Amino acid sequence: MRVLLVLGAALLSLGAAPAPVPLPARMADTGGGSQLITAEAARTGATTGTLTWWDRRGGRWVKAGSAPARFGTNGLVEGNRRRQGTNTTPTGLYRLPYAFGVRARPAGTRFPYVRVTERSWWCQDNDSRAYNRQVEGLPRDCRAAEAEHLVSYGTQYAHALVIGFNYDRPVRGRGAGIFLHVNGRGATAGCVSVPAEAMRAVLAWADPARRPHIAVGTRSGPTAITRY
Repeated sequence: MRVLLVLGAALLSLGAAPAPVPLPARMADTGGGSQLITAEAARTGATTGTLTWWDRRGGRWVKAGSAPARFGTNGLVEGNRRRQGTNTTPTGLYRLPYAFGVRARPAGTRFPYVRVTERSWWCQDNDSRAYNRQVEGLPRDCRAAEAEHLVSYGTQYAHALVIGFNYDRPVRGRGAGIFLHVNGRGATAGCVSVPAEAMRAVLAWADPARRPHIAVGTRSGPTAITRY
């Protein structure tokens, strides 16, 4: 009994273990908004990891939800070093320009949402003026072999968010068409994907007025998510 009392007193003097610091609080930059999505893999060669969405409340980051995530077939690479056609997911901190989907806008979605039609393409032709842009009707300078016919990916693009990688000032050859979308059969061609219910949950949660960004990276090393 005396031993138990001594141990109890010792534990009280030590206090409770400190709560772990939320991932966004350890990051160099979160985009300046009060919402954030993190997509974290264990290492650059990984094809799976975790997607977490966060709210900033009362000066603290609070987890709003999480789901298993998939990355490119060839893992992850620093965004400014990525090359088109390498099936790698670019790491970095990116804005989320808008949402789109083959299916109708999910209930509660506040992001601008573009419904995909038979005429919807994503141009990935380095010689096109529409490089890394969604277009209605394929431009004459964008070859069909160098573009995605979005409606053909009814599962993956049922609902999606555009990730602003190489988007505002596109660098030819760096890559185009990087999205957060619904899982397909396996690893992606460079996007981040999650289960369908998680994608709908993210769209219902995300509020453009709160300026959400997405941070993609690894637990450690040159592509550590905390660097972004």
